[in-house]
Amino acid sequence: MSLFKFEERNSNVRQEVIAGLTTFLAMVYSVIVVPGMLSQAGFPAESVFIATCLVSGLGSILIGLWANAPMAIGCAISLTAFTAFSLVLGQQVSIPVALGAIFLMGVVFTIISATGIRTWILRNLPSSIAHGAGIGIGLFLLIIAATNVKLVINSGMDIPVKLGDFTSFPVLMSLIGLAAIIGLEKLKIKGSILWVIIAITIVGLLFDPSVKYSGFFKMPSFGENSLFLSLDIMGALNTAILPVVFALVMTAIFDATGTIRAVAGQANLLDKDGQIINGDKALTSDSFGSILSGLFGTAPAAVYIESAAGTAVGGKTGLTAVVVGIGFLFMLFFQPLAFLVPSYATAPALMYVGLLMLSNVSKLDFSDFVGAMSGLVCAVFIVLTANIVTGIMLGFATLVIGRLISGEAKKLNLGTAIIAVILVAFYAFGLAI
Repeated sequence: MSLFKFEERNSNVRQEVIAGLTTFLAMVYSVIVVPGMLSQAGFPAESVFIATCLVSGLGSILIGLWANAPMAIGCAISLTAFTAFSLVLGQQVSIPVALGAIFLMGVVFTIISATGIRTWILRNLPSSIAHGAGIGIGLFLLIIAATNVKLVINSGMDIPVKLGDFTSFPVLMSLIGLAAIIGLEKLKIKGSILWVIIAITIVGLLFDPSVKYSGFFKMPSFGENSLFLSLDIMGALNTAILPVVFALVMTAIFDATGTIRAVAGQANLLDKDGQIINGDKALTSDSFGSILSGLFGTAPAAVYIESAAGTAVGGKTGLTAVVVGIGFLFMLFFQPLAFLVPSYATAPALMYVGLLMLSNVSKLDFSDFVGAMSGLVCAVFIVLTANIVTGIMLGFATLVIGRLISGEAKKLNLGTAIIAVILVAFYAFGLAI
């Protein structure tokens, strides 16, 4: 087991296995939530379930063996929402083209991570816009989850939404579930999101006639409507789709770097210069996960912040990630259970993740007024336009123009200005979707 350097990192097999199981329980809800969200945009749920398990399983094993990092990879909930509700439903991009865009994002991010271009991009992409995108995606998730269970509905007036039927069974279950997750997280109960999903599903089985048990075990299959290798790469190279690829890459760069650094810090895997040990390998593994997503037919992959649950109980090596990966591959055989879960059982998970993403507000530096406001412009317009790329474009434009008018041109760098001009041009000339 010298591969995992147990002695060097002051760990052992038992400690790593416990950490891996802890992380797995904390994030296994994704194999229920991701197919549920993508199916609303026309993705075949059976195929997405298999693809999600494979991406999570193989991606986690890769980062464990290659980067020796206690980090687990899965399909990002925020980018799942972007793929389903903004890209496919909102902008009417076909599913094969969407998968092609995800594949290209993975390829570009892998090249960036492997060659060190990431350093240049991070230097030229303002953190305020990245944090703003995180806030906006969080709000977007909240709207999606609340709309799915009719907690908020179309008002039919100029103000687009209003409170739905507060006493309906799905609304009550969703609100009780959200409160339960918050309470359990406060108590630091491992796998709290999963336990709430299971509990609400059991309640649904007992009291909701639409929730029906259809089996426990099934041999893995992509199903009749398989998305395996159905991606359209040439369609994704269309100029109208390229801003989407850029948005995915930018979000991945900031999210992956921030998440990996946070988990590495908790596991004490930073070197004397404060850099992540095997950081390039970890980031490359993360980006390769999205290549698998495009090939298998699911949402973009990323290191899960839930990996911190495992490092909190002693995970310090890649064996933690390998255990998580094995767990997801094992889930391939329990497909019927994922489709038993009603939407109001997963809505609390989405709302909770959305609320967590709002914590990005605290990361905005309000002493840099123009930067902070630009980040908020990005966040608000992601929600108002239901389009992440549009929010990012308006954030960049506000930042550049605001800096120039306020006399802070020296705070701009050439890379930021170039990115802003390119994004605005895509919209001005009608190339964006």
